[in-house]
Amino acid sequence: MALLRWFRFLWAVEIVWREATRIEARDFSRWIQIGTKPVRPHWRAPDKPVVMEPKRVNAVTGKRPAGDKYAPSTIAHCETVLRSFYGFHLDAGTGPLVNPFPLARAKRAHAHHNPMDQFEPQRAGLYRPRQPKRIPRQIPDEVFNDLFARLSSDRDRALVAFWVSTGARAAELLGVMRSGAEPGQQLITVVRKGSRAMQQLPASPDAFVWLRLY
Repeated sequence: MALLRWFRFLWAVEIVWREATRIEARDFSRWIQIGTKPVRPHWRAPDKPVVMEPKRVNAVTGKRPAGDKYAPSTIAHCETVLRSFYGFHLDAGTGPLVNPFPLARAKRAHAHHNPMDQFEPQRAGLYRPRQPKRIPRQIPDEVFNDLFARLSSDRDRALVAFWVSTGARAAELLGVMRSGAEPGQQLITVVRKGSRAMQQLPASPDAFVWLRLY
């Protein structure tokens, strides 16, 4: 989707992606920060006008609804994808001679750093926006207990207990094999999503109890 946004921007300004420069990259980065997300009609009613209903903050988790602007995380992800895309074609010799999305620092971060000085934050990309520090969301204990009580099977209770105690992704927990659980060590082995490496995570004793009941 990030590449599609970039290609649509280049189609609008009538520039081939191989001929894009830092000027187009700068304009695109500025546009995606101040632009409004396109509103598309539902596929079941393409002729029906889109009605934007007001959205409210979740009173339980504190999660804010998606606004009409692109989120900072989406903008940062888009910059990373485009920089990697042009870096690949730059190495292969099929793209421009200069990456339109360059780094704001040298290839080696904190080169010749004095151990007595503190590390200063450095931005990875020249057009990468700063990410705001988000407060972790949480739900009250009473709401979690009510959610746990509404689960209909021991399997779901074990999955939720492992999810809360280990912090693993749902896809990682669903891929755990029977040999990956070690109740004696209170460890569970999962396959990480990105690196595909096997990693042992400590889990709560209650999670293994629900797993044994299942």
